[in-house]
Amino acid sequence: MPRRSSRLISSTLRWCVLLPGALLTSATWAQSADSETTPLPVAQPAPTSPPPAEDSTPSAEPDSTSRTVVTGTRLPRPIRDVPATTVVLPREEIDRSPTLTQDTLVRSLPSVATFRRTPSLVSDPTAQGLNLRGLAPSGVARTLVLLDGVPVNDPLGGWVFWRSLPRLGLERIEVVPGGGSALYGSSALGGVVQLISRPITGPALDADVSYGNRGTGLVAARGAQRWGPVAAALETELLTSNGYRIVSPGQRGAIDGDTPSNHVVLNGRVEAQATDTLTLSARANLFRENQNGGTRFTTARVELAQFGAGARLQTEARGTFTLDLYGRALRFEQDRARVAQDRATEVLAASQEVPANDQGASFVWTAPTWNAGGTHQLSAGLDARRMAGTSQERIFPATQAPEALVAREAGGTQWSGGVFLQDLYAPIPALELSAALRLDAWRNTRGQQRVERVNGATDTTRYDDRTEHQLSPRLGLRVRPWDPVTFRASGYRAFRAPTLNELYRPFQVGTVLTAANADLSAERLWGAEAGVEVEPLRALTARVTGFWNVLEDPITNVTLPGNAGRQRQNLGRARVRGVEASVDWRLSRRWTTLLAYTFVDPTVTKAPGQPELVGRQLAQDPRHRGAASLTFEDPRLFTTTVQLRVIGPQFEDDLNERGMGGALVVDAAVSRRLFWKVDLFAAVENLFDREYLAGRAGVDTVGPPVLARVGLRLRDAP
Repeated sequence: MPRRSSRLISSTLRWCVLLPGALLTSATWAQSADSETTPLPVAQPAPTSPPPAEDSTPSAEPDSTSRTVVTGTRLPRPIRDVPATTVVLPREEIDRSPTLTQDTLVRSLPSVATFRRTPSLVSDPTAQGLNLRGLAPSGVARTLVLLDGVPVNDPLGGWVFWRSLPRLGLERIEVVPGGGSALYGSSALGGVVQLISRPITGPALDADVSYGNRGTGLVAARGAQRWGPVAAALETELLTSNGYRIVSPGQRGAIDGDTPSNHVVLNGRVEAQATDTLTLSARANLFRENQNGGTRFTTARVELAQFGAGARLQTEARGTFTLDLYGRALRFEQDRARVAQDRATEVLAASQEVPANDQGASFVWTAPTWNAGGTHQLSAGLDARRMAGTSQERIFPATQAPEALVAREAGGTQWSGGVFLQDLYAPIPALELSAALRLDAWRNTRGQQRVERVNGATDTTRYDDRTEHQLSPRLGLRVRPWDPVTFRASGYRAFRAPTLNELYRPFQVGTVLTAANADLSAERLWGAEAGVEVEPLRALTARVTGFWNVLEDPITNVTLPGNAGRQRQNLGRARVRGVEASVDWRLSRRWTTLLAYTFVDPTVTKAPGQPELVGRQLAQDPRHRGAASLTFEDPRLFTTTVQLRVIGPQFEDDLNERGMGGALVVDAAVSRRLFWKVDLFAAVENLFDREYLAGRAGVDTVGPPVLARVGLRLRDAP
């Protein structure tokens, strides 16, 4: 396979990885959720240089009323004043978390899940699609993931490369569930997760180094410096692991082994205060990942390069103008195996290369606050994105029948763009109304599939260009009748256009082949939510939110008659309703506890041509998810966190025939200051080595066993 782009990225990354070889530390754990509402997201990246977050000093009393968030309204605002539900994982809790990978970190929130239960440590990105509140999980994310306002979802399949987002550079993670298309367009059907980078202050140096069982080692470092009006930050991370045997013990064969993986990341960011009102920025990201799925011929590889630039102009008279430009090029490679029934032997079944790229731009204007029967905060913006990708597949058929396929190439180009308008209107301080409206259009072009057969014959199918559009409104309400109590409610319409992957690229997991479908139309969502937040004490916050969503024409993998594989289809209609609740209580200056629970009822209500699916539960969607954590923190002694994660039973397939039981997993972390700013820490995931099913796609796979590590952590930044 061609490796020209690989060698370029690889050589750059190799020397970069040596930079952090100095000092050292790794993240401990603590789950947190400062849940406050925020109006729905707008279709444009958040400010290039996020506003500084509130004080996160571990010994300080938590103050949710002062925490600043940007995702729900695309404006920096106190979290308690935002009209849409927002959950925040601040930097101190990211540091304390026992989790190793970013996807496992965000899944510690019960309303957040990825398609399969396996972490990115042993699973390639095609199984890591993000969903919020159980909104129809699939390999494709139904949630938009942003890094400082720039989309990180893959341009071909909407996947998320979680391991390309190192946590040392993060100030916080904001999660806004509920339809977000009114501000962000297509990918925000189920909500938005935004990773906010730390402000660049200097000089500063942070580092992590850790090692654990199963050959798991991590080295990471971040350095930042400021020279007058210019500031720069550089981050790097190297992670390697032997993984574990993912096939369940009862089905393992001679071919099944561990799942080794490694990745390397290098991120650079520069900001310049050009004038008193104008800030310029630029960033570059390089990422490489190698994974083995447990056998010789089940491998995956990703190489990615991304670049961006931004400008932010703040004026008193005309408001704030923000411009972001970005581009990305990547190559995803995957080998698949044909495995004997007893799993004693395997042969290479197919090898894919999937080059993809995208380019995008967004522009947002925020008007100065003005008065007319109350205060108004008006914002508007537009964005555009071009995405292109092609799956180039070599197939090695079991027999050399003349009609058997030996090669397949499929792909196309998608253009999308949208404009939005938002008004936040507060007639009185205790009441705020929000309204947002967005118009999107997208066009699929140059779609085709070309196949080659053993006998040398070739067939090329070209698909007609298609154009669609969507209007996405959102209305919100925030009422605070008295200071400790806040009510929120909102209604919205959202959508997600099918990805190039869903339209043109077939895929296989285990023995199950899923065909593409060029006739797919957009998924559409109608939804509403309402909730209350009570803060009777500064140290105690309780929240309850109910939600009701109707997903029309969801793109799902439907089992074909006679179990002749699966195909992506617009299923019909599904109802996803439920409730989420949490209690955040700082028992004292040393003790903090969090309890959170999410119930989801994901039911198919309409399935033309598939009447047997009506009334069944959506696949990969448990009804019950919960979390609890207890943290003790005393800088003179030590800091420790114990976390409990609960996942209810669920089904692998749309027919609800392949059930998977629930799971209860305990994680823990402890750290102690050694000297200066260096801590010694230890972290364990799945402390009691609980075995549970993670997938049943042709072969049963299991979740991670106990993963333990020890390390050193240096925190020299404010």
